[in-house]
Amino acid sequence: MERRLAAILIADVAGYSRLSQIDEEATRRSFKTDLDDLIEPRIAEHHGRLVKTMGDGLLVEFHSVVDALQCAIAIQREKAKQNPASGDAIPLRFRIGVNLGDIIVEGEDIHGDGVNIADRMQTLAEPGGIAISGTTYDQVKMKIDAGFFSLGRQKVRSIAEPIRVYRVVFDPAAARRFPRWSQRVRRGAILTVALSLIAGCGAYLWQRLDIGETPAFVRRFAYPLPDKPSVAVLPFINVSGDSEQDHLAEGLTDDLITELSKVSGLFVIARHSVFALKGNAGKTEDVAAELGVHYLLEGTLQRAGPQLRINVKLIDALTGLSMWGERYDRQYADLFAIQDDVTGKIISALKVELSEGERTQIEKIPSDNLEAYDYYMRAEHEGLLYSDVETYRRTLSYYQKAIDLDPDFADAHAGIARVAVDVWRNDYNFLWSAAVARKIAYDAAGQALKLDPNNARAHTVLALLQLVDGREAEARESANRAVAAQPNSAEAAGNLALILSQTGNHDEAIAEIDRALRLDPSPSPSFQLLAGIVLYTARDNGRAVPLIEAARDALPNVEPAREYLTAAYGFDGDRVRSAAEKTKLLELFPESNLAYYEYLYDYWRPADLEHHLTGLKAAGIPAWPFGFVGNDADQLGEKALRDLIDGKTWAGKHKNGTAFVQYFDKAGNTAYRSANTNITGTVDVKGNRLCERFSGYFLDRMVCGQVYRNRDAGQLDAQYVHVTPQALMFFSPAP
Repeated sequence: MERRLAAILIADVAGYSRLSQIDEEATRRSFKTDLDDLIEPRIAEHHGRLVKTMGDGLLVEFHSVVDALQCAIAIQREKAKQNPASGDAIPLRFRIGVNLGDIIVEGEDIHGDGVNIADRMQTLAEPGGIAISGTTYDQVKMKIDAGFFSLGRQKVRSIAEPIRVYRVVFDPAAARRFPRWSQRVRRGAILTVALSLIAGCGAYLWQRLDIGETPAFVRRFAYPLPDKPSVAVLPFINVSGDSEQDHLAEGLTDDLITELSKVSGLFVIARHSVFALKGNAGKTEDVAAELGVHYLLEGTLQRAGPQLRINVKLIDALTGLSMWGERYDRQYADLFAIQDDVTGKIISALKVELSEGERTQIEKIPSDNLEAYDYYMRAEHEGLLYSDVETYRRTLSYYQKAIDLDPDFADAHAGIARVAVDVWRNDYNFLWSAAVARKIAYDAAGQALKLDPNNARAHTVLALLQLVDGREAEARESANRAVAAQPNSAEAAGNLALILSQTGNHDEAIAEIDRALRLDPSPSPSFQLLAGIVLYTARDNGRAVPLIEAARDALPNVEPAREYLTAAYGFDGDRVRSAAEKTKLLELFPESNLAYYEYLYDYWRPADLEHHLTGLKAAGIPAWPFGFVGNDADQLGEKALRDLIDGKTWAGKHKNGTAFVQYFDKAGNTAYRSANTNITGTVDVKGNRLCERFSGYFLDRMVCGQVYRNRDAGQLDAQYVHVTPQALMFFSPAP
């Protein structure tokens, strides 16, 4: 692994998702034109190397940080001179970040903190502007014909220490004036109020702020403001001095988001995107601009035994003024009353009308048992990204403890259902057998809906179960009910998009996933993967690939990310990356094969399934596990197969070395046993195929394979080889 010091430039299109919603093809063409006609020539002129494009962004490496910044300035100056786009073209504005730092080189790709910091600089740049790190500034401040405005030390995601950040001002004279102007803007709201009290001229100054500077600020927004009051509930800060109360602060944040998400008259940013900002010391207006919202709710929580102190404030981000604030000094037992009061005050301050159903829903407390609620919050604290077996188990144990304390806790039942459907739908077996997981998912979702007919997560789980069971109309109905119950839930919207995409409604699926990503603009890796799969299925590889790549980078051992990228790269004509992903997929999951995926996705529309299998086949994914190819002359026919299972017992080993025994009776029943598995099922012979069904396994499908006389020199003690979509087994009939 090679390390070196390099100058990194990262550029990204401001508001790309919004522009794509207006005209996706024209936006993509404009990006390609800018890349070919402007950006790549400037990179070449300044001796840079385009490492890769990333959807609507690009990564460039330079040996000289002066070259990197001069290239960035040249690009932005030429973009500023361009005439407004004509015809069906879309004018694009880029944000550019530059950093000088240590990178890791792997083949043609680069990564590491040097790249990560450049990416964070890009997010701090204005559309059409450039932001640079302190290490860059130290090297270029006397060598570039430009000015620099310090943003101070900024805490950015994934970097432990705050970083000095500077914005580049193309006119050095303007840079010298900029600090005084910026200070006036920062203090404008305070000065307005003070002067109105002292000199009676506040109305005039307020008019200047509102008319002159707010529109420019709004133009910085990553997204257009929704046509309804938009709010982000920022993570409450635990100031108790006890990290054990972190889950309580996060739980309070979660519940306020959930309750506000039930109000159709509001637009509410999803949990993951606000928690992605936790610890970020960015200004109010920067946070609002990044999330694309008008209002921010922020607060602190302090608990000492039974005593609870909560400070909360609703801020108008366009003016910087507080619309409402409150301090609650209460008992911990009053937590739900505090939540209700905060929710009600926000709705009142934003002048939102509630329907009778919405009022009933937000007034309903989740549980009257605070200890149960505490365990529920601990489960939610683990998040929706279950990265390992222990996280799953810990989450389930918290949900179950909540139910033990309050059997009528609908949200806790829905939480268990959500874990169970993941285990079943993804064919995991490390917690329960698939049969048990499927039953738990159905039962838990049903119980949640019995207790709360409007539980959005329970409807979401039912929709997934119905989809895989081939009940398309019911799946769509359940998914729509989830969205109706919680209109601002990115989880519900994303789930609906998935079901629409896999039932042939591609245009509707794209519209719904765009809505989900607007609600959750900084999604978790698992949600990025879901969004990428939706867009891939809808044949939008240009947007799908960057999302799936981000998910893969965060979750390198997750099979679907590798699988979908293998096919997507192939469809894009990128044979090198397609081959690399295929190699990694087979390294991590050596049994991967086309027959397996054909059964796994048999509930898809035929055209979508054929599209996916074509991509995987073109990349070289084998037809059977471990690339097995049988000789037709060695394949057993129908009569030989029936003789081989008529009251017989097989004994042998899987390709991976696991020993097994399988018994077949004369009535079509079978029993399979290995060190970790003991299951029963049914068996049938269909021509030259041996077909088996084990209840709850492989989504309850009847799965067919073939039996050959064994010619494998490494398995000489086995007479036959049985190949199925799931396994390659070498065996001999027992005497």
